[in-house]
Amino acid sequence: MVNRLACLAAAVTMTAAAIHAQSTTGTAAPMRVLFIGNSLTASNNLPEVVARLAGADQHARPIVQMVAVGGFSLEDHWNKGDAQRAIAGSRWDVVLLQQGPSALLESRALLVEYTRRFDSVIRKAGARPALYMVWPSSDRRPDARGVSQSYRAAAKAVNGLLFAAGDAWSLVIQKHPELRLYSEDGLHPTMAGTYLAALVIYQGLYDRSPVGLPSIAGVAEGDARILQDAALEVRDPLNRAR
Repeated sequence: MVNRLACLAAAVTMTAAAIHAQSTTGTAAPMRVLFIGNSLTASNNLPEVVARLAGADQHARPIVQMVAVGGFSLEDHWNKGDAQRAIAGSRWDVVLLQQGPSALLESRALLVEYTRRFDSVIRKAGARPALYMVWPSSDRRPDARGVSQSYRAAAKAVNGLLFAAGDAWSLVIQKHPELRLYSEDGLHPTMAGTYLAALVIYQGLYDRSPVGLPSIAGVAEGDARILQDAALEVRDPLNRAR
């Protein structure tokens, strides 16, 4: 089911590693992460899964919120204005941006353009932009390379973090086609698909391997290890330097 959610907030800090910054009391301050996207972010409450994984790994549980509307592109979010108000309305460390697969050249151009527009708002608020790379629909799997190129171009355009969940999906589909990542509609994720995306985002935010994290309801332990290994394989070394 497509969830249509919109939650308000905004941000502070520089790199994914900066999320380990100490508060004035000397204890690790929880990371604050804002997700902006559509139903590929809202399905199975991806932000909450990321928060649960981080909390299970002895981190202070991150504070997560979401501005997500089914079918929205970044252009739609920009025109609606709720996302900008969310960024400016509170303190965040990282703001994740997501739209559809965007494999076509014209879609790539729009992804880059509106990532740049959001970058100015995100940086002004003191936060760091991140691109949450999704995946093509199951009947357009050959588009996976174009999806990856589009999200990489957008991340590079703003010197942002890149969470390459779509690349991890491609690895799992290639090596373990028996694992079901797509739901019945051929686009939205199953719990396994959401778990895989959450693993990729977790390791990008905290610069830590996802191997050994707990499974979640709907994902068998053996499958969880396969998904953890796939997430680790697409780890972007540039995230630490950006």
